[in-house]
Amino acid sequence: MNYDVDNFRTQVLERSHQIPVLVDFWADWCGPCKILGPVLERLAGHSNGRWALAKVDTEKHTDVAMQYNIRSIPNVKLFVDGKIAAEFVGALPEAMVKQWLQKNLPSKFRKDVEQAEQLLIEDHVDNAQKILQTVVQNEPDNHKARVMLAQTYLFSDQAKAIDLIKDIAVASEYYDVVEAMHTFASLLGKSPDTLPESPVKQTYLAAIENLRANNFGGALEKFIDVIGTERYYDDDGSRKTCIAIFKILGEENEITGKYRRDFSRALY
Repeated sequence: MNYDVDNFRTQVLERSHQIPVLVDFWADWCGPCKILGPVLERLAGHSNGRWALAKVDTEKHTDVAMQYNIRSIPNVKLFVDGKIAAEFVGALPEAMVKQWLQKNLPSKFRKDVEQAEQLLIEDHVDNAQKILQTVVQNEPDNHKARVMLAQTYLFSDQAKAIDLIKDIAVASEYYDVVEAMHTFASLLGKSPDTLPESPVKQTYLAAIENLRANNFGGALEKFIDVIGTERYYDDDGSRKTCIAIFKILGEENEITGKYRRDFSRALY
């Protein structure tokens, strides 16, 4: 199969909006290129259409080589949606190239997940769930989709939410959110009778109800009040839950920004 590029914009940039394109920058005089090239071609032939290979001869396409600052070859860049998503330089062994691809190739369902994200922002939870369920069924290792789907069940069916994320381990980039969801599930499953008697108990229970109602601001306010009065109530539950809320919302969220300073002040 011919992987040579004649028109970089069409064959790489535009095409990468439909399918990830792996670009091999090479030259005929480059020994390592002759080692890596067949490896990439072999992997492309067995990719089942998940990604495409494009080979750019840096001697013929000097303008493209200059544009992408190619100083050493072989130079491999993965283009997704018209942009470089990942890259490496040198002739890696086939096993390492496979690992690199596994780590860096985006999900073929990424557009579906993006659509589900937008639906969740617009509070169309049922529609988002349907999309995410399809993604998870077809791609069980898609941690982002599983975490998003679990979040839709977190306040209505904690057992289902936890089942979706139970085997997502520390190595996952989504583990912080997974850990936060475990904290939520544990707290929401508590009975008032199991909590110790204390002047802060009713505030703590009110915070839990705010959390159950997705009122994160109200929950944070009350948990921070508990921290300021009785820091270690319920095994330091207020501090743990505040951190979990911040992880779920993200550092850029307006609510996180509003309550972060009050949280730190209450602790110290």
